[in-house]
Amino acid sequence: MSEHPTLTDDATAVLPAVDPAPPATRVTPAPPAPHHRTEPEPPADDSGRPLVTIVLPCYNEREHVIAEVERICAAMDASGMTYELLAIDDASTDDTLTLLLEARSRFPSMRIMPFRRNGGSGTARRIGTLEARGEIVAWTDADMTYPNERIPELVSMLVDDPTYDQVVGARTSEEGTHKILRVPAKWVIRKIAEKLSNSSIPDLNSGLRVFRRSVSLPYLRLLPPGFSCVTTITLAFLSNQHDIRYVPISYAKRSGVSKFHFTKDAYRYILQVLRMVMYFNPLKVLMPPALTLISVGLLKGVYDLFAHFGRFAVNTVLIFITGMLVAALALLADLIVRSRSEV
Repeated sequence: MSEHPTLTDDATAVLPAVDPAPPATRVTPAPPAPHHRTEPEPPADDSGRPLVTIVLPCYNEREHVIAEVERICAAMDASGMTYELLAIDDASTDDTLTLLLEARSRFPSMRIMPFRRNGGSGTARRIGTLEARGEIVAWTDADMTYPNERIPELVSMLVDDPTYDQVVGARTSEEGTHKILRVPAKWVIRKIAEKLSNSSIPDLNSGLRVFRRSVSLPYLRLLPPGFSCVTTITLAFLSNQHDIRYVPISYAKRSGVSKFHFTKDAYRYILQVLRMVMYFNPLKVLMPPALTLISVGLLKGVYDLFAHFGRFAVNTVLIFITGMLVAALALLADLIVRSRSEV
C-alpha cells in the first residue's frame, strides 16, 4: 500500500487514499485556453496512466456499493480500456468504508479515498477529478440509478470524436423522490438555463457523464459542494464553447434513501444557474430587466408629459433611474468578466 497525498478542503478533510497498485508518476496537463478545444491525449502514455478515472462518491451506500463497484469494474474490464475506479467515502455513518476496504483485493483497479468530514457530492467529485490519473474522467453515482455498464460506451464516444469535450447520459425518465414536484421544477430550471446559455440541454443535472480532465481543470474551483455541481460543470462547458454530446439513457429507481431535499436543493439549482451565467455572461441576466425598466420609465414619462402637463411622477423617475443603474451594473460586470485572464 502506497502513500497518497493528503488534501485539505474547506468543507472536508481527506484521509490518505488506499491505493493497492504501485503509484504512477503524476502528470498534470496544463489547463487549455477555455475558448479553444483540445485534441484528446493518447489512451495511455509512457508514465502508465490509465485512460479513464471513474469518480464514485459514496455516502451511506452499504446496501449496494459493492454491487455497483462490481458492475462498473466488470464493464470496464470487458471493454479493454485502462482505468481506475476512485471510490470516495464521504464520511459515511454506516459501514460503507469497511465494505470497500474489505473488497479492495477483489478489484485491483479500485482506489479508496476516505473523507474525515462529509463534504457533499460536489466536493467529492471536485477532489476526485483533481486526483484523477486518467485524462478522461467519468462521474456517476453509487445508488444503482444510472446504467454504469454504459460508461465504456460514453468514453468511446469521447475518444473517437475530438470535437466533443463532454458526453452526458440524458435521462429519459424521472424516478426520483417528489416526482410530481421535481418534474415541472426541473423543466423550468432547464428552460431558464437553455435561455441564458443559448443551448439545448436535454438533461441539465444528470449524474452520469464523461469529460476531458484537462478541459475541466479551470472550472473545478467553481463547483459547489452539493448536487448542483453537475449543473455547474454543464454550464461552464457550454459557456466557453466546449461542445457536449447527449446520449439517452435509462434511469432506475434509487436504492436506499435519497439525499435530495426538494425545497433546499431546487432553490440551490436556480441560484447556481444564475450564478454560472452571471460568472460567464452577466449581460444575459442583467440587461433584459434593465432595458425593461428603462422602456417602462420612458413610456410612463411620455404618459406623464401629456397627462400631467409636463410633470413627471416620482415613480416614473425611480423606474427610469433604476433601469439605468442596473444597465450600468451589467456593463461593469461584463467588463470584469472580459478582463479575467482565465475566461
